[in-house]
Amino acid sequence: MNILSVENLSKSYGDKTLFKDISFHVAEKERIGIIGVNGTGKSTLLKILAGVEPADSGEIIKPKSYRIEYLPQSPEFAGSGTILDEIFYGDTPLIRLLKKYEETVNALDKNPNDKRLLDAFYKVQHEMDAMNAWDASTQAKSILTKLGIEDHAKNVSELSGGQKKRVAIARSLIQPADLLILDEPTNHLDIETIQWLEDFLSRYSGSIILITHDRYFLDHVTNRILEIDQGNLYSYEGNYSSFLEAKAMREEIAAANEEKRQNLLRRELAWIKRGAKARTTKQKARIQRFEQLQNQIGYRPKEELDIAVGGSRLGKKVFEIENITIKYDQQTVIKNFSYIVRPLERIGIVGPNGSGKTSLLNLLAGIDNPDEGTIDVGQTVKIGYYKQDNGDMNQDKRVIDYIKETAQVIKTIDGKEITASQMLERFLFSPAMQYTYIKKLSGGERRRLYLLKILMEAPNVLLLDEPTNDLDIETLTILEDYLEEFPGVVLTVSHDRYFLDKTSDLLFVYEGDGNIRIYYGSYSEYLEEEKRKQELLKKEETEAKEKEVHNKETKPKKLKLSYKEQKEWETIEDKIMQLEEEIADIQKEIAEAGADFSKVQPLYEKEQLLTKELERLMERWETLSELVMEIEKQKG
Repeated sequence: MNILSVENLSKSYGDKTLFKDISFHVAEKERIGIIGVNGTGKSTLLKILAGVEPADSGEIIKPKSYRIEYLPQSPEFAGSGTILDEIFYGDTPLIRLLKKYEETVNALDKNPNDKRLLDAFYKVQHEMDAMNAWDASTQAKSILTKLGIEDHAKNVSELSGGQKKRVAIARSLIQPADLLILDEPTNHLDIETIQWLEDFLSRYSGSIILITHDRYFLDHVTNRILEIDQGNLYSYEGNYSSFLEAKAMREEIAAANEEKRQNLLRRELAWIKRGAKARTTKQKARIQRFEQLQNQIGYRPKEELDIAVGGSRLGKKVFEIENITIKYDQQTVIKNFSYIVRPLERIGIVGPNGSGKTSLLNLLAGIDNPDEGTIDVGQTVKIGYYKQDNGDMNQDKRVIDYIKETAQVIKTIDGKEITASQMLERFLFSPAMQYTYIKKLSGGERRRLYLLKILMEAPNVLLLDEPTNDLDIETLTILEDYLEEFPGVVLTVSHDRYFLDKTSDLLFVYEGDGNIRIYYGSYSEYLEEEKRKQELLKKEETEAKEKEVHNKETKPKKLKLSYKEQKEWETIEDKIMQLEEEIADIQKEIAEAGADFSKVQPLYEKEQLLTKELERLMERWETLSELVMEIEKQKG
C-alpha cells in the first residue's frame, strides 16, 4: 500500500507563519481538496509536497518508488522544444517508448516512402506490443484531443498562456504517478473541458491533491478536504458539501469551548482578586490552573472580508446594443448582436475559449469599437472593469499607495465614510501588510487587492472577466453575497458554474460563427437543457442508423465488386506467390548463415514482417473469393 505521510511540517516567510507542525497522510486513491484564504500557504504546501520548495521543519515520508507528478498554477517550460517533447518529458521506459513511437509516426507521415523510417516503424510497433503500450498510447491521444492539442510538432514558445496550461495538464495526466498534485487546474479551461477533467480524475488510478476555487468541481472530484486556517490544518471526510457542514459544527463547538474557558477564567480571576492566600497545596494548584488557562490559545473567530462598498447612482439607461459586429483576423466573433441592458440585470457570458467573450466586455468598456453597429451608453453609467491580468498593477508600489491612487476615502453601502486604510483592513490586509510591496503578495492576495481597487471607484456597472481565477473560495462567497445586493448591473465572463449560478439570471451564450443566444435562466439549467438536446440528437441518430440497417437487411442488395476490389482480385494471387518465394529465399539465407547472429537477426525480422503480410493477403484472398462466389451465384 503506497502511502505518503506528512509529519510536523512548518513553513514561514519572514515573520509570517503559513502553517506550523501540521501532519496528515495521503492514502491510495484518495482525492483531497485543499481549502484556505489566499495567503495561507495552500500553493506553498503543494510545492513542498512536490519537492519544489523546502519546508522549515518536519518531514515527508514515502516509499522510494513513490512517484509524484505536479501541475503548478502557472506552468513554465524551461526549453523551447515541441509540444511532443514537453508532453512525453518523463524518463520511465513507457514514456520514452510512447515518445519514440509518436516521433516515428510523425516522421513517416512526412516521408511515407522512406524505407529506413518504415523499418523503424515496424520495429517500434514490436516494442509497443512487447510492453503492452497501446492502451497508454490511446489514453494519451484521448487526453490531448480532449484538451484541444492537435499539432504535436508546434513549438511551446509559440503557445498562449491558456494553451501552455492545457499542455501542462496533458503532461501531468499522461505521466504515471502514485500522487497527482494539481494547483488550480480549472483556470482558463472552458466548461466542456472542465467536465471532461472531472470525469477523468474520478477514474484516475492514483491519489490526487488539488487546489481549486470551482466548488462544483470540488464536490464532484474530492472525498476529503484539508483546510488551512490560522496556521492550523483541519481534515474533513467527504466532499465540499460535507466540509461545509462539518466546518460549521467545528466552529460552533470551538466557540462554545472558548466561552466556557472565558467564564472559568473570570471566576478564577475573581477568586485571585479576593486575595486568596497561597498557603495550602490546594490553593497553589488553583493559582497554577488559573495561569494555565490564561496562557492557553483559545478559539479566535476569523477576520471576515467585508466588501460593503457603495456605488454611484444608476439611471434607467445602461447599454443599448444595436446590431454590433466585430471581426479579428477575418474571423467574426460577434455578428449582428442587439440587446438592451436594463438596471439591476445580472448577465453571465459563456462560451468556448477564444470565442470573443472578453471582446464584448472591451466594447462595453469603450476600449474597442465595433466594426458595425452601435453601443449607446447611459450618461450615469460608471464602469468598474475587473480584468484577467490585474490591470496595470505596479508591483513595486506599497499596498496602501496602490489603493490611495483610486480614493483616500470611500462611502459604504450603509452611507458611512471610511479611509483607504480601513477599507484595506476590511479586505484582510492588516496595518503591517498595507506597507508591504505588492510583489511580495501571493497571486490570490494581488487579485483581492485588485478587486478592492475596482470597488473603490464606486462603479454602478461591474464588468467581471474571469473573476474566480486565483480568488479563494471564502472571498468568492462574500463577493457573491455583495453582488446580490449591488445596486447596479453586473456582466460576468466565467466558466465557474457555481459562481454563475449564484450571480446571473440570464446568459449571453456564444454558439459559434459570431452568433450570441440570449438564455433566460441559470447556467446549470442551460447546461442541463443542452445535455437533453444532445441525448435526444444521439437517440435520433441511433434510431436512423438502426432503420437504415433494417432497410438494408430486408432489401436484398445486388452484389458486385468495386473497381478497387476488381483490381485487387486480379493481382492478389500473384502477390501471394511472390511473397511465398521471398520468404523461401530468406529462409534459405537464414539456414546458410548458421550461427552468425549479426546476419540472422535482420533476416529473421524481415521474415516475420513478410509472414504477417502473407497472412493478411491470404485472409483478404478468402474474403474476396467468397464475395466472387456469391456474385457468381447471384448471376446464375
